[in-house]
Amino acid sequence: MSPESRPVAGFQADPEFFRLEERTEFDAGLVLEVLQGRRLGVMFRGVIPAEAQKESVARFWSSPARRHREGEPSHYIGSYHWNKSTETYLAETEKITADVREVLDVPGSPWQSFRDGLADELARHGAVLRIAEHEGAEACPALVRAWDKEGSFALEPHEDEAQCGDPRQAGFEIQGVRDHEVCAVNMCVEHEEGGRLVIWNIRPDAESRRRLGIEHTGFSYPAEALAGFDELRIEVGRGDVYVFNGAYVHAVDASTGNRTNLSFLMGFIDDRTVVSWT
Repeated sequence: MSPESRPVAGFQADPEFFRLEERTEFDAGLVLEVLQGRRLGVMFRGVIPAEAQKESVARFWSSPARRHREGEPSHYIGSYHWNKSTETYLAETEKITADVREVLDVPGSPWQSFRDGLADELARHGAVLRIAEHEGAEACPALVRAWDKEGSFALEPHEDEAQCGDPRQAGFEIQGVRDHEVCAVNMCVEHEEGGRLVIWNIRPDAESRRRLGIEHTGFSYPAEALAGFDELRIEVGRGDVYVFNGAYVHAVDASTGNRTNLSFLMGFIDDRTVVSWT
């Protein structure tokens, strides 16, 4: 059996944990439960105002800062920390943040509403939410991206925990999230067909990552190595906001047309601080 076809090893959650709660109104208390590792994830259906969706999409597609990423094909505005040194990530962020903010700062901004609501909830527990920092520089506030990859997955199976241990980012405060939970936040402002969120009930261990050669990237996991695990396939639509534990292997399945999201990662780095980055 090849290394790619051997099942991934790691932690599997109880069936009662392995589900996404659904709501039609935003509830920051549920988001906090995801951050605390007490809940896999939550889907807030249709909570982004229609005009905010429309304006976000218009600004994204008309922006001169929009780029196309090969390998993980997508149109995007923003900077990824993935597979880079801290210095490279923050230098890229400095150049692009104003363009990202131009897309985020629409009337009824879902990015701002989400952060304000979560910040208020955290304050009730003596904690704060802020953008991650390093030596006086801030991380990117969000990624705005639209997938355009053909095949079984628009975004291949991966997880977000491994990338937080990249030795090239030693000293960057986001690495403290490994002692807590790394959470993915996605806000869907444009969606045509397909593109479901897929989550497998497995948090891979370090040995599985080493065997697959993805120790510091978490990207990507062969589909055949995930075949034996329970999975969720969750429909996503315009106006939806969803948050989930990114340490579990997840993907975006095949989609038709544009699937445009505002997204970022976040997690506790100590008992009183939640930071976000991209």
